[in-house]
Amino acid sequence: MSSTIFKDTIFALSSGRLPSGVAVIRLSGPGTQRALREMVGIVPAPRRASYRAVRAPSGEPLDRGLVLFLPGPGSFTGEDSAELQLHGGKAVVSAVLQALGSFEDFRHAEAGEFTKRAFLNGRLDLVEAEALADLISAETEAQRRFAAANAQGAQTALYGEWRRRIVHARAMIEAELDFSDEADVPGSVSDRVWADMAALATEIRAHLSGYHNAEIIRDGYQVVIMGAPNAGKSSLLNALARREAAIVTDEPGTTRDLVEVVLDLAGMKVVLVDTAGIREGAGKVEAIGIERALARAGRADLVLELQAMDQAVQVTVAGTTPRVRVGTKSDLVGSDEHSDDFDLVISAKNGHGIDGLLNEIQRRAQEATGGMGDVLPSRMRHVALLERCAKALEAAISQETAPLELRAEELRDAGSSLGKISGAVDVEDLLDAIFSEFCIGK
Repeated sequence: MSSTIFKDTIFALSSGRLPSGVAVIRLSGPGTQRALREMVGIVPAPRRASYRAVRAPSGEPLDRGLVLFLPGPGSFTGEDSAELQLHGGKAVVSAVLQALGSFEDFRHAEAGEFTKRAFLNGRLDLVEAEALADLISAETEAQRRFAAANAQGAQTALYGEWRRRIVHARAMIEAELDFSDEADVPGSVSDRVWADMAALATEIRAHLSGYHNAEIIRDGYQVVIMGAPNAGKSSLLNALARREAAIVTDEPGTTRDLVEVVLDLAGMKVVLVDTAGIREGAGKVEAIGIERALARAGRADLVLELQAMDQAVQVTVAGTTPRVRVGTKSDLVGSDEHSDDFDLVISAKNGHGIDGLLNEIQRRAQEATGGMGDVLPSRMRHVALLERCAKALEAAISQETAPLELRAEELRDAGSSLGKISGAVDVEDLLDAIFSEFCIGK
């Protein structure tokens, strides 16, 4: 049996909603082998599936299924673990969970507790644990690739190397302070140390600038559709979504609040937002919708400025957000008429130009995320700690006349900030918040 820091054994259904073809029940902790002996009559050979009858401690048959034993420390959690792969009926799963709960020091797992044990037992760090949560919730191929790279240690390796450089610099400074009279300690190392720390601060700042790219991958590329009433905004939303997501009528002011649709374009998550038509003299409720539309456009990654080609009404939204001018209702005027006035010309009615607009949105979304191979900060927690690290490095570098002891202390703070990202130092207050994002059974 593996050693573990926990005295209790946890269990949970890990395979999702019932009923299902197969239900997977996980257990982990020091009582795992005891539960297997009493419920399946044997502890199977490690990592080999065994088809066994599953019984309650009283001997009552519950089901038959595959049993896997995963001894620690080589398991996911780092402690003895097992999986029971059973028929996915609600009554079957309920009976097995009730049987497990009858053992002393056994209890239902809390959300994310298996992963939390893996972290506390040294099987993965906090960055990898957060990446697992992202991998489970990934909806698009871009999200999956981003989360998978981090789960395999891409961020951990980068931050670990940065922390190693800071620790080395701090060691050189402190060696100069403590052993400056010794022959085997080189003379002033300050020039080399501070040059490297300046380069590192620049690297961290460049890394921080990529956070919005990570936001786009995680939360989606935000596209806001703007225009005057009856410019065809809701019709375009429905055409792009290929369903009736928004109400379309000839009456101005039909859309009074934000209507969102999520698309998957070549593996990228794109969020389309239909908005209230921009006009003067709107009623009180419609005016609130217009305010929300303008606010959302200010936070968007792309604004589609729509104008019906059979009308002279044009709406231009102030701000620096990239935009595409789209002429709509081309079926009413002929697709080539006035086309030079717009970046793209479409008709939601007959589909003209819709594929071209989708391709343009997809191209811009992919450009906005930069190179998918880049390592990016994936959480605001990371951003805050990286910002603190960069500020500490910059303070240490700029205080050229300050005592070396004070500058070394800034390096200590910088290294500590990086360590908190991966959970190497002082993160107890963060654990519950991080692992509560996981589902039960993970």
